[in-house]
Amino acid sequence: MVNRCAAAAVAAASAGALWHIGPAATWLPQVRERFAPGLDGRGSPGHIALTFDDGPDPDTTPRFLDALDRLGVRATFFVLGERLLDDRRLARGMLDAGHELGVHGWSHQKPWFPEPHREAADLARTADAISDLGAAPPTWYRPPYGILTAGRRRAAARARLRPVLWTAWGRDWRPAADRRSVLADLSRRLTGGATVLLHDSDYTSTPGSWRTTLDALPDLVSWCRAAGWRVGTLGDHGVGRTRTAVQETAVEEGRDLGTP
Repeated sequence: MVNRCAAAAVAAASAGALWHIGPAATWLPQVRERFAPGLDGRGSPGHIALTFDDGPDPDTTPRFLDALDRLGVRATFFVLGERLLDDRRLARGMLDAGHELGVHGWSHQKPWFPEPHREAADLARTADAISDLGAAPPTWYRPPYGILTAGRRRAAARARLRPVLWTAWGRDWRPAADRRSVLADLSRRLTGGATVLLHDSDYTSTPGSWRTTLDALPDLVSWCRAAGWRVGTLGDHGVGRTRTAVQETAVEEGRDLGTP
């Protein structure tokens, strides 16, 4: 009897762990591209969504804002709530310049253990911090490390946020990254309709890696424009209208939110 109870407990724990971590398979680009093009960031074929993670940073983010202004480009910045509160003036300036703020979480925590209450509270707190700047409620959520667990997915739905990962990334956080490697990594999946992931901060990256990203930025924008693609925010991107996490949760609860 004891052995059967122990086996049942192990089975239940295993099932719970699989439920939690299973959706993280969308980290794999092949999975996203085939089964979740919206999560892959696929939008209008004539547009590239330019996104940055891990800010705002009072030392580095203003350099990106200046560069984007010179290039005539607006982007989506996925911010961490704890860093946003450190410099509300900078965050307000990002909005005033026409950029878009998305939710990257309160802090950059790893997702391996289910913490549904904390995750829900952290996403809601970050979304509220953005709204408190006078902005419209944020639309987008990108989980830290790009790992969308079941808990994070449900937390995003509760906060009425739409998860999106990326189509092409520059792997600009690596110690060996340089301008050429960033552009080469981006080129592997950079097509019309792509969402690009870069970083405006080295908060979770190699110290000084932001310089590499900033160095590659003009070439990236020129490259996109030469291909006939406009570069802008996720809000202007027309991400594929697949059913979102918000809608799926609404269906589970018997509500109807319609088409986004």
